[in-house]
Amino acid sequence: MVLNRKLPLWYQVSQSLRASILGRPQDASPRLPTEEQLAAHYGVSVLTMRQALKELETEGLISRHRRRGTFIEPRARRVSPVRLLGSVDAIVAQQSGERTTVLGHGPGPVPGDLAEFFPDCAEVVGYRRLRCDGETGEPTNWAENALRPEIAARLDVADLERWPMTKVLRDAVGVRISRITDTVEARLADPDTAELLQVPLLSPILHYTGVTYDDDGRVVDVARIRYRGDRFSFSVTVEAH
Repeated sequence: MVLNRKLPLWYQVSQSLRASILGRPQDASPRLPTEEQLAAHYGVSVLTMRQALKELETEGLISRHRRRGTFIEPRARRVSPVRLLGSVDAIVAQQSGERTTVLGHGPGPVPGDLAEFFPDCAEVVGYRRLRCDGETGEPTNWAENALRPEIAARLDVADLERWPMTKVLRDAVGVRISRITDTVEARLADPDTAELLQVPLLSPILHYTGVTYDDDGRVVDVARIRYRGDRFSFSVTVEAH
């Protein structure tokens, strides 16, 4: 893990560990390594590791028992935060831990509201995905992604049922991500969203837009995700540094 010195180390470590916890195999041991072992793995101090674990404990992902160790909770907290604090690992963590179904994909004209992001493209490749709770099967959010064609040509669709799009682009396709610009706003469920998420028409949802840029400053992906309003809250952390 490469740590960004402009962001709090405990936050980056907590998000990386959160992604690992949510993406772990079903038969993995619920017990985590000791604080000292985790600190050595991430290359941080035990104090920083302790703060990262405290964050995960507050989220309800782990429980810590004196003399027994730290354990992954069987069930995470029902209401999950949609957080914004400039870290690619935070985006990966946010999208992990759910069962994903690819509803469809294929090329098409650049949508009018995305034209500013793809000025040199005649078309983009779109992907529609539905995410459900890994235990209950209840729909939690659905996503639309628009990718540059040359990027989509290197993507294996099967990977999208295993990993979040951000992880696929970075780790499988090899895109050198320079930044992701996030926007979250309150909206009302349209007919597609109401049907896919099994919520009443015009019920409150959180609408997330993430624009991913590569090292050359080009937009490689625009993600639009609709989160169920009864399953997610919106949280922003501002650090005084």
